[in-house]
Amino acid sequence: MLNSFDVFSINSEVEFNSLSIQIFKYQYTNNPIYRKFVDLLSLNYKEIDNYKKIPFLPIEFFKTNKVVDDNFSPAFYFQSSGTTSENLSKHYIVNENIYKKSILESFSLFFGDPSEYIYLGLLPSYLERNNSSLIYMVNHLMEQSKKEENGYYLHNFDDLYLVLNRLESEGKKVILFGVSYALLDFAKSYPLHLNHTLIIETGGMKGRKKEITKDELLSELKYAFHTKKIFSEYSMTELLSQAYSLSNNFYRCPPWMKILIRDVDDPFEYVENHRTGGVNIIDLANIHSCSFISTQDLGKTLENECFQILGRMDNSDIRGCSLLLL
Repeated sequence: MLNSFDVFSINSEVEFNSLSIQIFKYQYTNNPIYRKFVDLLSLNYKEIDNYKKIPFLPIEFFKTNKVVDDNFSPAFYFQSSGTTSENLSKHYIVNENIYKKSILESFSLFFGDPSEYIYLGLLPSYLERNNSSLIYMVNHLMEQSKKEENGYYLHNFDDLYLVLNRLESEGKKVILFGVSYALLDFAKSYPLHLNHTLIIETGGMKGRKKEITKDELLSELKYAFHTKKIFSEYSMTELLSQAYSLSNNFYRCPPWMKILIRDVDDPFEYVENHRTGGVNIIDLANIHSCSFISTQDLGKTLENECFQILGRMDNSDIRGCSLLLL
């Protein structure tokens, strides 16, 4: 019997492959949309023995179909952001405790005990809508911390500036989650010297500003805030796991998540390290939806299981969680 929480105990490539195959076969059997997709490829699912042979569901299916385990009734759904209310992705959630576990396990891996931090959110485009997986994540981290200073900020930069100044003077450990365009606006008007605050940018220019490269964004923020502690988070509505970049736009995944780079001319072939291609994501926490997703992001893998996100493929719409184009 497949235990939904076994994925958080993975500590080897062999275990990752074994659970990937188990989850693939489970999802083929219990997720009607995924099963139809696999069947259209004329594959014998019983013969697949390695995660690189597993078919990856195009992420667009989350916009047009209910991608969910048919053994359960979803408790709620997360919805992607966009300029209109039409054609947005929906990720139906069967067991929110899996998401909570994924949030805390991944955060702890990269930043340590989540209860030690004060969390501030400069996330206006997400706060202004419902069903945001990012807001759910930050809320859950705030619940672990229980610090009275935790809070969100829309366009009240004055208040955020005063709070950050005070917390810096008190030597408090702070994490500021911020949408890219809002962080740039804040940095322009309120430059600070941040010694105790970590900034985690979450992408999302959303047409608000002229697009710049990720490296340019990080460089501007480091200069404005006089700190090297400008990090990045990579996730999306369709996932329940997060990858983080702690240095130079190099991301790493938690053990139950993996990035594969497919050939843009052949979606069933993968390219070697340092070559750009389409990003395929394995998120084994997505047990009750789909763990194998083909995205419209461009990226490349590097040594030591690091990867970079380089932008978006041509002719694909920009999602709220998309990162800056190169």
